[in-house]
Amino acid sequence: MPIIKLNATDSTNLYLKELTLTQPLEDFTIVSAKLQLNGRGQMGSKWHSEEGKNLTVSILKKFKNFPATKQFNLNCIVCLTIYDVLNELAVPNLSVKWPNDILSGNQKICGILVENILQGKFISKSILGIGLNVNQMNFSTLENASSIKQILGSNLDYDLDKLLSKITRRLKFNFDLSESVMREKYTTLLFRKDKPSTFSNPKGILFSGFIRGIDESGKLMVELENQMLMKYGLKEIQLLY
Repeated sequence: MPIIKLNATDSTNLYLKELTLTQPLEDFTIVSAKLQLNGRGQMGSKWHSEEGKNLTVSILKKFKNFPATKQFNLNCIVCLTIYDVLNELAVPNLSVKWPNDILSGNQKICGILVENILQGKFISKSILGIGLNVNQMNFSTLENASSIKQILGSNLDYDLDKLLSKITRRLKFNFDLSESVMREKYTTLLFRKDKPSTFSNPKGILFSGFIRGIDESGKLMVELENQMLMKYGLKEIQLLY
């Protein structure tokens, strides 16, 4: 399990992706950085992390015949992996805010960005990007963000290398889960599932509904006030706190 450790890089996902174009890499090759200068999240959002305090890593997963139509499964697997590791550490009130934020209560503790390299109708490689807040204590510029250390009230810093090792071992295990088990667990963990919630559409119009789950492609299924079940893609809906 090769690990490439960097002091700083624009983005571990981008670094690893470019590396796959220039040399052969082993499955589960990891790129880790003390500082990401231009960390990215979903829809172009920025991921800000204090240098040396958190896990900012990207992991290469190689496939032979993984259908591109199943790509949301990769997102589910990484989410479940982070959930499992944090649950083992006794981080309370864990959930997944669709599609790929891990929350403790209503505070974001981890963001995930999966980027795929396609060959025809199949995914040949995936870059699994993970930004996990571990030892950072100051989130003054970030709303609803926290870390493992802050939530658990630890006086000591957590060992980032040991934490990464736990994540990698769990990730390998979760890749062996059946699709039905993996999706059922992901759905169960959805933040505000079956609770009355407020959403916003791209025009800024607010509406109410209940999160019921995800469809086969990973779209969020929301039951509206008129009991109509609607499906929304990533850029079509925002769940408000």
